[in-house]
Amino acid sequence: MKITDVETYVLLADNYDPSLTSSAQDTCLVIIKTDEGVEGYGECDTSPWVAKAFIESPGTHTMDQCVKEILIGSDPLDIDTLWEKIYVGSAMTGRRGAGVNAISAIDMALWDIKGKAKNKPVFELLGGKKQEEVIPYASLQPIGHSFQEYKDSLVAWAEKAKSLGFKAVKSEVTLNGPYAHSGLHEEDDKTTEVVAAVRKALGPEIKLMIDVQYRWKNAEEALRTVKDWAEFDIYFLETPVWTDDIKSYARMHDEAPMKIAAGEWLSTRYEFEDLIVNGKIDVAQPDVGRCGGLTESIKIAKFSQEHNRIIVPHCWKTSVSISATAHFAFNTPNCAFIEYLPPQLCVEILRKELATEGFDFIDGKIKPPTKPGLGIELNRDAIKKYQVA
Repeated sequence: MKITDVETYVLLADNYDPSLTSSAQDTCLVIIKTDEGVEGYGECDTSPWVAKAFIESPGTHTMDQCVKEILIGSDPLDIDTLWEKIYVGSAMTGRRGAGVNAISAIDMALWDIKGKAKNKPVFELLGGKKQEEVIPYASLQPIGHSFQEYKDSLVAWAEKAKSLGFKAVKSEVTLNGPYAHSGLHEEDDKTTEVVAAVRKALGPEIKLMIDVQYRWKNAEEALRTVKDWAEFDIYFLETPVWTDDIKSYARMHDEAPMKIAAGEWLSTRYEFEDLIVNGKIDVAQPDVGRCGGLTESIKIAKFSQEHNRIIVPHCWKTSVSISATAHFAFNTPNCAFIEYLPPQLCVEILRKELATEGFDFIDGKIKPPTKPGLGIELNRDAIKKYQVA
């Protein structure tokens, strides 16, 4: 089997709102084709225009080769070799960041091809099932342009998530900081008020995670507020400070009354090693559409296991990435939850329309996928409708 073409599609929701902190409004979809008619699908979570350029731009020297040219004519089943060829061959531009993000989409598509060619679900090819079921948490991002609208939206969605059978919920509570929702600028007591309201709506049985999206400049600022959150029984606090502030993460680990989670933006195992060892995070959050795909996620998971850390993959994207994340989770024994953007609880059209995931969600749990590959079914009409490049 040989790769015959690599297609990249920039998709953008026709109702996208640049004031939202939501990368699920766009995507770079990659479709890899083979001479045996088997296709693989993947996507990445970065600027889709940048990812498309990274894959298709011509190469001019050995340190910056054309990724598409590396792939065409190659054996799609030799995933490790291809990953290394692309990573090394594009290193001057792609060693970290958007380049590795784009490699993630390619890697995802190659695993999809391999699963289809072998007639097996991807998690079986990754090493087999290490969990009988995976628990997704409902990832909630509110709507509204005032504090009251924001709070009411989160409470309503928390109640609906509970009614849908979710056993865990993550609530974005971003009322200030660099990524404040819809330009809100509220004091930290309002953040605590929202956290309390969401916990009350969920009741004591449902696990609650809180994402403040880099709200505070350092650990000292963060601890002034979160040191009093023990009563809310928060499973983890996500990205309280800037991703590169390793010393603040270490202090948060030592002094905060809940687990600290981070890693959504990181690419490659090397960045995770620093955050786990020196930042002392409790929960590592690799995103299969950013960190280097399933191939790199496996290595990150292995490192986290060796250091007794929990894995909870980040995934704020479409059914393509959600399906890949589920396969990763079934192969990862220390994966406690996966992020799940419920189509019933979001406004993102691409999440609702682009594809259907390759698993069943029953009684708050994801059952092992049975379809070959990632099990994804693409909506070709949605691709045509939302393609902008």
